[in-house]
Amino acid sequence: MNVLLDTCTFLWLTREPHMISALAREVLDDPTTILNMSHASVLEMVVKHRAGKLTFPQPPEKWIPSRRAYFQIKDLPLDELLIYRAGKLPDVHRDPFDRLIAAHAMQSGCTVISPDTQLGLLGASRLW
Repeated sequence: MNVLLDTCTFLWLTREPHMISALAREVLDDPTTILNMSHASVLEMVVKHRAGKLTFPQPPEKWIPSRRAYFQIKDLPLDELLIYRAGKLPDVHRDPFDRLIAAHAMQSGCTVISPDTQLGLLGASRLW
């Protein structure tokens, strides 16, 4: 399975794994699962860190890549077409990061692992 981790899922995987549902945990633990994370999540974490809403044990530019490497999570860069796609999604969820993550999942053929049901309403395949 090819999955895209929502920002909260990445944070929980790396810091609070007990927060992850049993089904999501099963998929994450499957050695055949390909884990991906959008640069939209990186941007979201950096913005929240800068605003004082999210702390890391190291600067984000060190900690995020180290955790991505440890868990063998591939990074998915943003591109202009993805941004336009996110702008065309239904108006059911206004969070720009979630809109980019949903669009990225659809563009890359991934299922989003997220507790956020709104991602599914945007059109992304989601499991939790």
